[in-house]
Amino acid sequence: MKVYAYADGASRGNPGLSASGYWLLDESHRLIFKRAFYNGKCTNNVAEYMAVIEALRKALELLGPDAEVVLVSDSRLVISQIAGKYKVRSPNLKALNEDAKVLLGRFRSHRLLNVRRENEYVSKVDADLNELLDSIEEGGADTAPGPKIHRGDNFQAKI
Repeated sequence: MKVYAYADGASRGNPGLSASGYWLLDESHRLIFKRAFYNGKCTNNVAEYMAVIEALRKALELLGPDAEVVLVSDSRLVISQIAGKYKVRSPNLKALNEDAKVLLGRFRSHRLLNVRRENEYVSKVDADLNELLDSIEEGGADTAPGPKIHRGDNFQAKI
């Protein structure tokens, strides 16, 4: 099975309050699973990596190593670092980069796509992050790191 993992991170201030999230879609672009979560205070690049790592973990958990994953992000830095096109200079990002590469290596195959933030699905993930951060800033959400989870109607766990 092919899965599309649309991942995004956001930070209000850099560093500042941050959130990460992702949507997992099947080959027909139907929602399998989505999540938005609070990271606390960190940089935008850390938030982007956290989104990628958690998306890959969840895709592996739900679909297993036989899945083909297409990782889609608007972060040129993160996609280029994972692909080995850019060096990872920041000590904070080195471990995250390695985690992402290890997770990608567990899938049957993978592709990395860097898209514009206006991409239909990346913009939906971004809207989820902004909703979560707005709620935190207004005091209406628990600031303990944790998931906002939704399973798509067509979700089928791998047995």
